[in-house]
Amino acid sequence: MSPTVFTSGRYRYFFFSREEARMHVHVTCADGEAKFWLEPTIALADHQGLRPRQLAHVDREIRERHHEIAAAWAKHFG
Repeated sequence: MSPTVFTSGRYRYFFFSREEARMHVHVTCADGEAKFWLEPTIALADHQGLRPRQLAHVDREIRERHHEIAAAWAKHFG
């Protein structure tokens, strides 16, 4: 199960239900995917196919919507 937190333009932000406990979010689009840690600070964990400009855009979006993502994490994982 991988619930969508939100979509923005061509990007889908989501969680994998059976993955590590450290808070993070996955992002995917037609060009590739990325994983960002949300704690202890927001940081890129890994990516494939996304260009630096796309990663910068996704990083900004995650920072702007951090509280929304964290609330969705708490709701989904308890």
